Amino acid sequence: MRYGTGRRATEAILGLSFSVDEGEFLCVIGPSGCGKSTLLRCTAGLLAPTAGSVRLRGEPVTEPPAGMAFVFQEYDRSLFPWMTVRQNVAFPLRTRGLTQAERDERTEEAVDAVDLSGFLDHHPWELSGGMQQRVAIARALAYRPELLLMDEPFASVDAQTRAELEDLTLRVTERVGVTTVFVTHDLDEAIYLADRILVLTPRPGRLRASVTVDLPRPRDQLRTRGLSAFAQLRARVHGALGAPS
Repeated sequence: MRYGTGRRATEAILGLSFSVDEGEFLCVIGPSGCGKSTLLRCTAGLLAPTAGSVRLRGEPVTEPPAGMAFVFQEYDRSLFPWMTVRQNVAFPLRTRGLTQAERDERTEEAVDAVDLSGFLDHHPWELSGGMQQRVAIARALAYRPELLLMDEPFASVDAQTRAELEDLTLRVTERVGVTTVFVTHDLDEAIYLADRILVLTPRPGRLRASVTVDLPRPRDQLRTRGLSAFAQLRARVHGALGAPS
């Protein structure tokens, strides 16, 4: 993926090729500016790569696929402040051909999954940052996607809220079996969440390493992070991040 032309052109991603298995939780990590968010937007069909292609089950992705949901880092900008939690979560369902009763059922089920059932009639500005991000996740879940893309969704919340949202994400994605591609700059977060981690080089982003995360599930913030295998994975991924291009 290249931005601009001529001498002012910026190569964001170069020669990057990988695949994702159905039901896999894949994390993408790399230094700032290496093209992680660009990669996710190309994957989502929001950006057209200047070379190569993105394929979903063999079919080229030229626009956001019907079965895909995207959770952005800027949760406060992705929610409509004039809508309630119920209305925000239900908003994408208008295009799914569902009855009002079906939309209501999906909305309430998704909000319950993120532990916000008591806030259905609140507006985003009445909620904390972590609660707003839960609403964004509930909106994605209500859509019942086959593919969930998440772009550093917990970067703007405090450490305790981040841990709660990590556990929430694991719980709900495992329950519905959705394929997840999760961009993060946090090494420990990637290890805690992922089945596999892609490590990118500095810009232009290339694939430096693909690391399988063979940690037992379900995972626990204290027990999992205390495993010797977690420390070994951390050293391996950190080494890949620090390796010369």
